[in-house]
Formats: sequence, C-alpha cells, structure tokens
Amino acid sequence: MALQEDMRKEGNWLFKYRSYLPLFILVIGLALYILKEFNLNFILGQETTYEFIYNFICLGIGLLGLYIRFHVVGYAAENTSGKNTVEQKADTVNSTGFYSIVRHPLYLGNFLMWLSAAMLIANIWFILVFCLVYWVYYERIMYAEETYLRDKFGDSYLNWANTVPTFFSRCKNYRKPSLPFNWMKAIKSEKNSFAALTLIFCLFDIIGQIITQRYNFNYVFIGLSIFSLLMYVVIKILKVRKA
Repeated sequence: MALQEDMRKEGNWLFKYRSYLPLFILVIGLALYILKEFNLNFILGQETTYEFIYNFICLGIGLLGLYIRFHVVGYAAENTSGKNTVEQKADTVNSTGFYSIVRHPLYLGNFLMWLSAAMLIANIWFILVFCLVYWVYYERIMYAEETYLRDKFGDSYLNWANTVPTFFSRCKNYRKPSLPFNWMKAIKSEKNSFAALTLIFCLFDIIGQIITQRYNFNYVFIGLSIFSLLMYVVIKILKVRKA
C-alpha cells in the first residue's frame, strides 16, 4: 500500500478515536504533576505566587482555544465542523471566519486547550513531547480530512486550500463569516469542552493543594467548574424536555 493510502487509512481510524489520545496524555501528565508536587526535580511551580500566576496564564491559553472552537462552530455551515466520529462529513467547504486564516481551526483550538493542560505539569520536556505527539497524531487526521474534501469538492477546495495555511494562522487574510452566529449551536456543541477544561484545572489545583497541604484552593477554578457543570446539566435537561 502506498504511503498516501497508509496515511489516509491511519487518519480515518484516528479520526474515530481522536478524543482518546488527550485522555491518555492527561493521565500521564497527572502522574507527573503529582510527582512534581512532591517536590521532585521538576522545572516550575515551586513558589506559590509564581505558580498562581502561571496557572492563570495556562487557563488563558485554554480559554483562547475554547473561544476559537466556539467561534468556528457558531459560524460553521450545517453538516460541517461537527463532533461526528463515524465518518468524514461535509456538505460545503467553510472558507470564512477562522477558516479564512487557517484550514483546521478546530484542531488549533483543541491544541491550545490541551496545551494549557499540559503546561499545568510545568515540565518543559513533557510539554515538548505533547506537542510532538499531537502533531504526529493530528497530522494524519488532517491529511485524511483534506483528502476527503479534495475528492468531494475538487477545485473549489483546492483554490481555498492553496491560499490558507494548514495550522498556523495568517490573520491578514481574515474574511468576515458569511453566516449569522448560531449561539445555541455553539453552546450545545462546546458545553463539554468548557466543562472538561475547567474541571481539569480544578482537579489539578485540588490535588496539588492536598498533596502540599497548603489548602489555598483556587476558587476561580472551582467557580468556573461549578458554572460549567450547571450549564451542562441545564442544557441536557432542556434537550430532554424538547425531545
């Protein structure tokens, strides 16, 4: 089998299970974080004040990734930019909004969100390994998606792809979204991402405070977690009642 077919086959398989790699990395990262909190020889996080500021920088990066995802989903056309895991699906090529400056804005958002969690470990080698693994993993998924879009839309896809970078944005080419923003679609789609992000930060903070016996909990993280969970439950209840 040619390399192109190999990469496409691997990409389609990884596409179905793309939610599991971050969880695997998170487990490893949590173990390293616990070791760090036991004052082994890791790089950052020794001073409470600096660690507090650093954690908020990490949160800011994660929220930036969440904002990108929220923006993309809210402006995306129907039957595109979804969370389907069965097969590739697209009724049209999104080419405005964030899609005018980067071809894979959802994966850029994912990267920033998971990078923020990786940065909580405060170990430069873990962060670098995470970036490398993420790139190799999602490179195949992006290749499979682009092959699907190229085969389905032909020149209309290629003309857009030739002017837009794959992953690193080119902001000067930004074009205003062609569709109105769908708030409910974005909120329903990203409630899970918001809850996951805030719960991870809350979990790491609570574990770190208990291990070090400082008990100086970050109530911003706790508050965001409670808010995200309440929002998740409310949306689920409304969805059930509507059905």
